[in-house]
Amino acid sequence: MPFVDEPLAASERVDLAVIGGGFQGLSTALAAARRGLSVRVIEACAIGEGASGLNGGQVIPGLKQTPEWLIQHFGNARGEALIDFGTHAADAVFGLIENERLDVEYSRAGWIHAAHTATALAALEDKNRQWRERGADVVLLNGAEVALLTGAEGYLGGWLDRRAGTINPLAFAVELARVAAAAGARIATGQTVRKLRREGNAWQLETGAGGTISAGSVVVATNAYSDRLVPGLARSLVPLHSFQIATAPLSPALQERILPHGHAVSDSRRIVTYYRRSPDGRLVLGGRGRMAKPRSEKDWAHLQHAALRLFPMLEGVAIEHRWFGRVAMTLDHLPHIHEPEKGLLAVGGCQGRGVALMTAIGPRLVDYIVGGDPAVLPFPLTPIEPIPFHAFRQIGVGALVTWYRILDGMEG
Repeated sequence: MPFVDEPLAASERVDLAVIGGGFQGLSTALAAARRGLSVRVIEACAIGEGASGLNGGQVIPGLKQTPEWLIQHFGNARGEALIDFGTHAADAVFGLIENERLDVEYSRAGWIHAAHTATALAALEDKNRQWRERGADVVLLNGAEVALLTGAEGYLGGWLDRRAGTINPLAFAVELARVAAAAGARIATGQTVRKLRREGNAWQLETGAGGTISAGSVVVATNAYSDRLVPGLARSLVPLHSFQIATAPLSPALQERILPHGHAVSDSRRIVTYYRRSPDGRLVLGGRGRMAKPRSEKDWAHLQHAALRLFPMLEGVAIEHRWFGRVAMTLDHLPHIHEPEKGLLAVGGCQGRGVALMTAIGPRLVDYIVGGDPAVLPFPLTPIEPIPFHAFRQIGVGALVTWYRILDGMEG
C-alpha cells in the first residue's frame, strides 16, 4: 500500500529534516529512520514529480570520469574511495528493490555506451582497459555487436557494462517513500520551506504553511530544483531539461529487433541520446531539450527525429507519451557535497546519473550525520561556489545545446 502523507503540524521537533522527496532525500530518510533517528521529509510537489520520477530509468554504476582520472585528481586514498562508491552505486538500487521487495519493474541486462565516431570509440577502448584491470564485468563491442544488441544504426562500436540496468523510476520513487514511511520517516508532500536559520544547537525551518520545524540536522536534497533557501546553492548548479518520449507498444517483430535483450543505451554524441525498452514493450528515448518549459509537442520533435535516425523501422509507430524533468550539472562534472554550516548538508549535481548516485549517497550522509567523520562521505566536503554570471551561463548552455545538436546531425 502507498505511504500515508502526514501533513505538517504548527510546531514539530525532529532529529533530521530532509527537504526534497526524490531519490536522495528518500534514501537518506530511510537510512536515518533505520538508524533510529526521527525524520521529517518535506516535498514541495508529489513524490516522483521531479526528475526522480521523470528520468530515463537507467541505473549506471560509476562516475563519468575514469578510475585513472579520479586517482590522478584526488590522490590514491580519495580516488579509490570514489571508484569504490561509484562501482557499487547500482548495487544500492537493485539491492533495495530486491531486499525490500519493492514493487518496481527492473532489468539488469546491462548498459551500452555506443560510439558514433572513431574518437569516441578510442576513448571507450581506454575506459574498457581501465575497468577490466579492476575486474569489472565489462566488454568492448564492435559495430556489428552493437547493432545486434540494440537494433540501432550508425554506431562504430560500444562498451557494455553488465553491472548496470533499468528501472521504472516513478515506481522506485513511490516505493522508496513507502518503505521510508514504514521505517518511521514522516513525509509531507505539497509543502515548502520558506526560511532556514540556525538557533543554538538546532535548525529552525519555517514552512510555507506557517509552521516551524526544529531539527538537529538538515539535508537539502533539492538538487536541480534548488532555490534561494541555501545561499548560492542554485547558482552553483547548471540545470538542464531532460525530455523523454515513449512509443506505442512495439509489435513482436520490432521487439525482436529493438533492444531484444533489454539493454539500456546512451550514445557518445555531444547531446546524448539515451534509450531503453519499457516492460510493456515501448521504446523510451530521451535527450536534452529546450531550457524553457515546453509549449507544444513540437518541443519533443528532435527526439522523434533521433528515434527515426537510429531505428528507421519505427516509421509510422506513434509517440504516445511525452514528458520532461530537470537535472543538475556541475562545472567539473562531479557531484558536490556541501556543509555551509554545522548540521546543514546539501548535495547537488548528479550529471545524469542520479538514479544510482543519489540513491547510494543517502546512507553515507546518515553515517556522517550520526558519526561526524567526513571520511565516510564518498566526495569531499566543499564550499558552495556560485558560478560567475550564472544567468548568462544558462542562456549560453541553451544556445550550446542547439549548436551541438546541429553538429551531431552533421556527423550522422
